[in-house]
Amino acid sequence: MLRSARLRSPLRHALLAATVLATLAAAPGAPAAQDAAPPPRPAGIGDPLFPHLGNPGYDVLGYDISLTYPGRNDAPLAARTVITARVTDRLPRINLDFTHGTVRDVTVNGRPAAHAGAGEDLVVTPGRTLHPGEPLRIAVRHTSDPRGHGGGWIRTRDGLAMANQADAAHRVFPGNDHPADKARFTFRVIAPKDLTVVANGLRLARERAGARTTWTYRTAHPMATELAQVSIGRSAVLRGTGPHGLPLRHVVPERDRRTVRPVVDRTSAQIEWMEGYVGRYPLESYGVLSVDAPLNFALETQTLSVFGRDFLKAVETHPKRAEGILVHELAHQWFGNSVTPRRWSDLWLNEGHATWYEALFTDERHDRGSLVRRMRAAYEQSDAWRRDGGPPAAPRQPDEGRLELFRPVVYDGSALVLYALRQEIGAAAFGKLEGAWVTRHRDGTAGTADFVALASDVAGRDLEGFLHAWLYEERTPPMPGHPRWKPAKPAR
Repeated sequence: MLRSARLRSPLRHALLAATVLATLAAAPGAPAAQDAAPPPRPAGIGDPLFPHLGNPGYDVLGYDISLTYPGRNDAPLAARTVITARVTDRLPRINLDFTHGTVRDVTVNGRPAAHAGAGEDLVVTPGRTLHPGEPLRIAVRHTSDPRGHGGGWIRTRDGLAMANQADAAHRVFPGNDHPADKARFTFRVIAPKDLTVVANGLRLARERAGARTTWTYRTAHPMATELAQVSIGRSAVLRGTGPHGLPLRHVVPERDRRTVRPVVDRTSAQIEWMEGYVGRYPLESYGVLSVDAPLNFALETQTLSVFGRDFLKAVETHPKRAEGILVHELAHQWFGNSVTPRRWSDLWLNEGHATWYEALFTDERHDRGSLVRRMRAAYEQSDAWRRDGGPPAAPRQPDEGRLELFRPVVYDGSALVLYALRQEIGAAAFGKLEGAWVTRHRDGTAGTADFVALASDVAGRDLEGFLHAWLYEERTPPMPGHPRWKPAKPAR
């Protein structure tokens, strides 16, 4: 996972706005400050953890993203992003999340539109106010810059890949960068002919013209912006077939095509194992993307999970731990990708489930008894994790500095919640709940309250009090069935 997340400062933007208005008011012949149009400013949908992420007033239906790769990963890519959407509220201006690129021009419904930057937003002013129900098509010509840090593009030894979680997609392309607004994606990438381009979904076309090739991919299911993926490099694509004829494609450095084949060939069996617990794989394809870069994370980009090259090489020598991580990212295709969190405080639903199935797979396939041992160890640490960053479903904002979402409490601490729930309602009801969750909310978004309500329906009794304690309280509740489990005492 990405370990960096940025918070935009509303105070800074308020001060900037005040300065602009004061200057207008003081200028000879200028209109009175109260008559001046307010300056562009960041918007947001009110996510408690990322107040300025996402934008109100429209629902994105699709992204069509065109990128031209110049053959080197230390220079900006020429890009054009076309967003189709439906207006949901009166819009005199349209805010898009976008930073770290240069905007050439913008059109709205085919007409040129004014634009300006404000914080990490691109604020577009169309020729007239838009009203609910109207179709919306925004076309932005811009650059996409892989230089610098903070997420978005990963510069690899032979090209580029994406790692947009949690709030970095808008460093790559303009959009509504919040998981609550999912959409279908089309990618058109022009690259030198000796490079391979892959992206989310299925490939529609590969057209060579002279020294360059245009690659086109499209998703069959809606996707959150943080799960977008484009990889460009000297890659081999290893193909296979999974359960029910599912297309499998694994993208690895060319020089690794033979050595990693035994590793990626395990994928079909891993999918079968997951399907035995939660039902049929929910997307159009799956595979592993191995990037030639020193990554300290793995990431569940939709249909194509990302790992560093060194990780895949280690699977054969450390199968007990490494194969569990492969299953962790696979599980995210159900939990997080198909069923996406409504707010970032619902992240425990993604990471808790992925960690649960990682631990369960390791217990069944490699180390019998390790699940209970891991959950007991998590129970002992749970109070400390909650003190450090908040309970699983209520991560705390830092007083200052960067927000770190990906703490132990959302991994093992949240898997512990699921273990407690299974202990409380029994394995049969828990299995029914899991299948119902991914079926009911497939291709959509859902939050913690939805999970609590469904768990109560499946169990046939009100579980709100039980789950509230596990999800929101500062102290870890007693574990059903394990009265001897105790939290570790705080260090003095």
